[in-house]
Amino acid sequence: MTPADLPPLTSVADLHALERIPLADRDLALTTYDLLVRAAQRWPDEPCSLWIPDAAAIEDHVVVTYGALLDDVHAIAHALHGLGVGRDDAVTLMAPNCSDLLAVTLAAEAVGIAAPVNAALDVRNVAHIVRLTGSRVLVTGGPELDEALWKRLLDSARDLGIEVLVALSPDGGDQGPAAELETRPGLRTVRLDDLVDSAPAGLPTAAPAPDDLAAFFHTGGTTGTPKVAVHTHRNQAVMAWSLALAGGSGTGQSIVAGLPLFHVNALLVTVLAPMVSGARSIWPSPLGYRDPKLYAAFWRLVEHYRPRAMSAVPTVYAFLAAVPVDADISSLERPVVGAAPLPDGVRRMFAETTGLELLEGYGLTEGTCASSATLTGDVRPGSVGQRLPYQAVAAAEVDEGSGQVRLLPSGETGELVISGPTVFAGYLRRDGAHRWVSDGDVVVDGWLRTGDLGFVADERIHLRGRQKDLIIRGGHNIDPAVIEDALLDHPAVTAAGAVGRPDRSSGEVPVAFVALATDEVTVEELMTWATLHISEPAARPKAITVLDSIPLTEVGKPFKPALREAAAARCFRDELVEHGIDGVDVGVGHEAGRLVVRLTGGGEADRAAAVLQSYDVDIRTEAKERDQTEERDQ
Repeated sequence: MTPADLPPLTSVADLHALERIPLADRDLALTTYDLLVRAAQRWPDEPCSLWIPDAAAIEDHVVVTYGALLDDVHAIAHALHGLGVGRDDAVTLMAPNCSDLLAVTLAAEAVGIAAPVNAALDVRNVAHIVRLTGSRVLVTGGPELDEALWKRLLDSARDLGIEVLVALSPDGGDQGPAAELETRPGLRTVRLDDLVDSAPAGLPTAAPAPDDLAAFFHTGGTTGTPKVAVHTHRNQAVMAWSLALAGGSGTGQSIVAGLPLFHVNALLVTVLAPMVSGARSIWPSPLGYRDPKLYAAFWRLVEHYRPRAMSAVPTVYAFLAAVPVDADISSLERPVVGAAPLPDGVRRMFAETTGLELLEGYGLTEGTCASSATLTGDVRPGSVGQRLPYQAVAAAEVDEGSGQVRLLPSGETGELVISGPTVFAGYLRRDGAHRWVSDGDVVVDGWLRTGDLGFVADERIHLRGRQKDLIIRGGHNIDPAVIEDALLDHPAVTAAGAVGRPDRSSGEVPVAFVALATDEVTVEELMTWATLHISEPAARPKAITVLDSIPLTEVGKPFKPALREAAAARCFRDELVEHGIDGVDVGVGHEAGRLVVRLTGGGEADRAAAVLQSYDVDIRTEAKERDQTEERDQ
């Protein structure tokens, strides 16, 4: 399908015209397998994806056509079926980006359920996810692709409950005879290449149905316990079609795909959406945007491959804005940004460097990736784009007691809620051997609660902060973006993060962390800058801390929990020093969304707990935790 075959989506008028035809009356692929089959039938010899094994050699790549991808998916589906994977079984996927990982992901959805996992998670969180999904097969990078990851999973597989560990090989080059894989008692280790028989055609089982489960995507996991969001095939297929409408790319056109495949954006925006129109994705190294070598070569990559679009998070565009354009990048029309708020400073710097406007989108894993997109030529200040077809998006007030949702008038700010065919099935739950899916705590009255604040006007979404990121100072709500944007306007500031620090009288007060391009600016100068450039007095930070870099998640989102913990720990240590309490170790973390302070140091820890007890945090001491353990044992 080329853009000419797709209904036009260039304006709000097009959106309304689209929705006059019921979605059920459209001839759409409603499973990811059918989506691939249709693409392979129509464009068997067209490249589906290009894989660059090393960002230092951007011209070298491996091509996978649509026809070859379907053949690979069929062969891998038979291999997974031979390992005991059925329609209700999850396959854990935990590897760097490579062509085999993409094929295994689609094969897992075709015969069972794909369960991508962030390789940076600790074993405890991985174990929690594997327990929820019930997976017994784990696909990962073999020793030639990611030796450290392979050894870590080899040693922890038994504790994870994994029975079969499947090793993927790197793309490109003749690797020579593969070394024999290590194993462990009770664990089978095997290379994917040795499992696959290229002879079988078709699937070993009946093709999936639209409402069958397709994927388990975990959310969070960088602090606390990850949740596992459940996508159906219908969720993903309709989302892919919607994204293809908004993107407007066709056969022969391409998109740079640098996000890791455990991220929903990577699968939906840069794998499934291109299948709708015969476009292709470009994968720059197994590490993608996390590869430091990529940035120096990025503009030459654009000149060489001529992509029309790219999809990334704000931090990627901040890095690129600092790289002078040394190549012809005229093909690039749609630099799409999402997954985290876009600072105005990053938007401005990228435009100054490239002459291109960043096109914001908005979405979440529970909405199967995206609910809005900025169309080419339709950038509106303050908006994250026009809502996607067949999704309803509104601002609302939610009655926590009754669970009723009251939709607010156009332009009025409230919690954003979403309904439509891309709202996920729910979160995965487990009780012993019983696994089920429940949406009870997040879908209310048919509306998905996003936790984001904003308003909708003329079908366009405007964000006003995230509820859990708001700094609440004495009942006054402060959007951290107000602080971050002001600091990013300073020429020496390259990154900024604002959070709330615990405060006795106000509950919390704003503080900020920054990374600098030069050490010639002082904290005092930054404080003065903030005072002059933040018009809201309550939002002016009480302290600014300079870091070498702002902590990020694996996909490049600012990691606010680490900043909150650092701010709280410093606050508590300073107060204990003021009270003459020394020798107490202060550890701060998060549990169930709350700050937890652990104090160690014998009797001094008990004194410290008495000093800090009026803060709105959970305080733990060795004596208190020992008493709680004894109570549970009795």
